[in-house]
Amino acid sequence: MSAAQGTRPLGTGAPARPASWIAKALALTLNELRLAMRRGESLLITFVIPAGVLLVFSGFDMSGGTTGGKPVDRMLPGSMSLAVIAAAMVSLAIATGFERSYGVIKRLGGSPAGTSALVASKTAAVVVVEAVQMVLLVLIGGALGWSAGPGASVLLVAAGLVLGTVAFAGFGLLMAGTLRAEATLALANLLFLLALVLGGIVLPLDRLPASVAAASSVLPPAALTHVLSIGLGGAIGDATEPIVVLAFWAVVLAGLAARKFRWD
Repeated sequence: MSAAQGTRPLGTGAPARPASWIAKALALTLNELRLAMRRGESLLITFVIPAGVLLVFSGFDMSGGTTGGKPVDRMLPGSMSLAVIAAAMVSLAIATGFERSYGVIKRLGGSPAGTSALVASKTAAVVVVEAVQMVLLVLIGGALGWSAGPGASVLLVAAGLVLGTVAFAGFGLLMAGTLRAEATLALANLLFLLALVLGGIVLPLDRLPASVAAASSVLPPAALTHVLSIGLGGAIGDATEPIVVLAFWAVVLAGLAARKFRWD
């Protein structure tokens, strides 16, 4: 295969019939979900860690009394943010990075509708996983005493989850499409740990040094946690700034992923 063929843009080749494309995308989505269920480390990061963070840190107040309400009211948005990061960035980046190293992505990209169906299937699989994550976390939160505040907004929560998913998936695919699989594995896990500490998840940003908090507030993890906190009624404030931050990163990271992704 020539270099031009190896970097062929999405959507080239003979178009597939809609029914055939849908069937292929559905089959690939089911396969993505089956593979995800077989990856023990992926299940740990995607489901166990966010739920564990919610269970453990809802038992005591990490805010130092600077926020009102029960600890679970602050921890649920952070755990939901962590779950999105785990599914849309970490798991997607690692799986795609190793598929790229094994030549799977390049082979599918050479077949009609193969690449577009693959992208659609990965997106759909992430959405399914996130839906299960959110239901699980809300159930755990409810069992711990969480209830939506008076200013809760389903639309704001949905907007935050969509923009956060696009931003983190873009970052995950950018890593997977430009780095070696082993480097993607290491970097994705490092960023997950940094998000846990600097994303307003375990510690509120106002408990961090001022300069660190200011830098963190314009990054996707903290912005997503902030949006979800307001959307779930656990915080009072204007969600415009964190929504703009998330939208900016969603456009930038998805654009970079589409531009820089290499098939081999």
